[in-house]
Amino acid sequence: MSVLPSPALRDALAGWLSHLKALDGASANTLRAYQSDLSGFLAFLSAHNGDAVGMTRLKAVSQSDMRAFLAHVRAGGASARSAARTLSAVKGFFRWLAEREGFDPTAVLAARSPRYQRKLPRPLSEDAARSVIGTVADIAREDWIAARDAAVVTLLYGCGLRISEALSLTGAETELPSALRIRGKGGKERIVPVLPAAQSAVRDYVRLCPFPVADEPASPLFRGVRGGPLNPRLIARAMEQAREALGLPASATPHALRHSFATHLLAAGGDLRAIQELLGHASLSTTQAYTAVDAARLMEVYEKAHPRA
Repeated sequence: MSVLPSPALRDALAGWLSHLKALDGASANTLRAYQSDLSGFLAFLSAHNGDAVGMTRLKAVSQSDMRAFLAHVRAGGASARSAARTLSAVKGFFRWLAEREGFDPTAVLAARSPRYQRKLPRPLSEDAARSVIGTVADIAREDWIAARDAAVVTLLYGCGLRISEALSLTGAETELPSALRIRGKGGKERIVPVLPAAQSAVRDYVRLCPFPVADEPASPLFRGVRGGPLNPRLIARAMEQAREALGLPASATPHALRHSFATHLLAAGGDLRAIQELLGHASLSTTQAYTAVDAARLMEVYEKAHPRA
């Protein structure tokens, strides 16, 4: 049976999580995941050694301990991707703690992350993305709902917003400016240009909406049929119906429109750093996945069109 870590170590974990929240802007979901990862690591150490884990024991973690921990995680059914995330959390905590306690964290930081195949984003073609916008409007049962759904998916594709970001807009944005200040994951802010098509789509929705969204600047811009905040599942359902009508794959989700925004910008010569800023990615490596998508599409065209293929 595992033994609870020492009070000093519990305080250290709480301090690290507070640091992530205050300085790195980590989201609540990220903090919960990291806390779970670290709690699992500390529980493993206590069971592995048969005693409570304190600061002294933590400073003495060896490469052998790390190999045993990763084997334990994989034996518990975790995927390579999940194990890599857990190891990343452990390394982050040790890096932070070592700076404050003055010990060498090399044994932990040198642990090799399990290899896994990163999933490439699966964007829609430009024609399919445009067709989706029209189709979600066509399948709606009321004109104002058609305008609402079209406005939301236009923001996803035209501005590269996440569904949560689009639905966080308020009545203060009934007349969209030429650029929006969006607060994304971890509270990170970015400036996103707004296309005239998105401004027009939102304007049409506001005109037809039976609820006074323009008079309630602090309330949600996009409403459900009873006037409450629009549930993102309704947009996912509209996308599902649209992709079935258009014969698109199951990967044609609301988030795929954000992928499409990035991929089409890159294909048109967009700068990778600029696209990173528009998407609100904390790391350029996340944005670089779109270069792999573009290269894959280029090879597909090459193989189909080259006379020697």
